[in-house]
Amino acid sequence: MDYIIMENGEKILLETQQKVTIQRTVDIYKQYRKELGLTQSELGKRAGISQPNITRFESGNYNPSLEFLVKIAGAMGKKVKVTLED
Repeated sequence: MDYIIMENGEKILLETQQKVTIQRTVDIYKQYRKELGLTQSELGKRAGISQPNITRFESGNYNPSLEFLVKIAGAMGKKVKVTLED
C-alpha cells in the first residue's frame, strides 16, 4: 500500500486521498453543470466527450485526466485551477 506522509508524521493512504479529491472535483463539476441547466449529453457534445464518459466521471468511479477536466470546464465556460494545500 502507498501512503502519503504528512509533515506532522501522520500517514494517509494514497488511495483514500485520491478518492476524496476526485469526489470533491466531481461535486464541483456537477454543481456547475446543473447551474447551467445542461444534461450530461449536452455537456458531452459541447466538450467532445461521450455521454457515457461524463456519467462515469460523475459517478466518481473514473479517474479523469487533466485534459478531460479542461475540456469539460471549457464546455461550461470555466477554467481549471490546480492548487496545493497544507
